[in-house]
Amino acid sequence: MASVTSRSQRRAPDAEWVLMYRKGLTRARIAELEKVPISTVAYHLAVARAQDAGLQEAHEVAAGGAPAARVTVQTMQRMNDLIAMVRTEGRYPSSKADAAAERSLAVWLQRRRRDAAEGRLAPEVRDGLACLPGWPGIPRTVADEERWQRVLCDLAEYLAAGQDWPRHKNTDTETEHHLGVWLHAHRYKLRRGELDPAKEKALDAAVPGWSAGRPRGRKARPAPDRQGEPGLD
Repeated sequence: MASVTSRSQRRAPDAEWVLMYRKGLTRARIAELEKVPISTVAYHLAVARAQDAGLQEAHEVAAGGAPAARVTVQTMQRMNDLIAMVRTEGRYPSSKADAAAERSLAVWLQRRRRDAAEGRLAPEVRDGLACLPGWPGIPRTVADEERWQRVLCDLAEYLAAGQDWPRHKNTDTETEHHLGVWLHAHRYKLRRGELDPAKEKALDAAVPGWSAGRPRGRKARPAPDRQGEPGLD
């Protein structure tokens, strides 16, 4: 349990993973070697790229260089339009905007984000957009996975501290309620055959017996004396 918890709780960006990426290893290969979800590695590398503008280029050079997207006059104009909008309005374009021009710019930005994630973003565009911190964004799926991993770690720590399985009703603390609701939802999905197999495997490894929980009718174990409880996001 300790190894799963420590891997999931590494502070982003993890220096070892960044070094491996800089040397040309792909996200999938790093995840395979470290035995962690690829989404976790992707999150760490997204943070690292936001802090180090040269990381992606170093990775591409070490990996043999992925072909960059072709740069046109229109591409550079779109880039300048995006920069001007963000600086003027303090936000990025929305694909649901009323103005067709803004919707078009949002589509262009999404494509450039995909190019960046795949290592195909042209250096001219990458350098130009570097003035907009965090422009590549962190995909919602990656953020959701990272949040899921954090709650799993919180649950593992909660149990390791001597606590009983958290309940989702009649709870003693907000922490127990939060973890209990989360755990109850996963048990419900498991019974209905809707739980992601990867998540089921992660739960089995980190908190064995999670699907059964407390035997019916058994009273809760007394809470251990402690200074504090694991934090929740």
